[in-house]
Amino acid sequence: MALPAIAPYPLPARDELPANRVDWTVDPARAVLLVHDLQNHFLGAFPAGEQPLTGMLGNTARLLAGARRLGVPVVYSTQRGGQTPQERGLQLDFWGPGVADDPHALAIPDQVAPRPGDRMLTKWKYSAFVRTQLAELLRDTGRDQLVVVGVYAHIGVLMTACDAWMRDIQAFVVADAVADFSREDHDLALRWAAGRCAVVTTTDSLFQEA
Repeated sequence: MALPAIAPYPLPARDELPANRVDWTVDPARAVLLVHDLQNHFLGAFPAGEQPLTGMLGNTARLLAGARRLGVPVVYSTQRGGQTPQERGLQLDFWGPGVADDPHALAIPDQVAPRPGDRMLTKWKYSAFVRTQLAELLRDTGRDQLVVVGVYAHIGVLMTACDAWMRDIQAFVVADAVADFSREDHDLALRWAAGRCAVVTTTDSLFQEA
């Protein structure tokens, strides 16, 4: 039930991405950037100093800088340490007790850490919309686009993008700013998202027209 040890793999290049079913483009006046679960507990499964971790963190840092420059709100989802069995629910059956109540495990690396003005959400399920204020935040700020970066691509990232679609919120999954258990899982998530609920894009492409 623990997280797997993840072998290094290269992040997908732009010419390796699946074809998108829709042609949405990000508008900084409509978008929110969601940094999904980038806590040391989850990142510790990746080999330090290697891809995909290094590229994902570097690209996320670039997107954070771009979002803040353009006035795009930044939201972080994080899980709470020491959850009770009742709080974990069915996640306990699939993944065990979750994050320990340990400051280092719960922390976000400095490279992509929150800054004053960013919003923090406590996340309980695969989708960052479940039992959080994410939908209300989008509604209250008049925004209907969600850019998703972080881990893991085929689990929480994909489920959040799909949940956005079901709420008529345009989702964008940044292919080289997410990471997964394997390149196979990573590619699966991108194919499903591009064909069913989101636009799959790259760090270089996201804000190029803004």
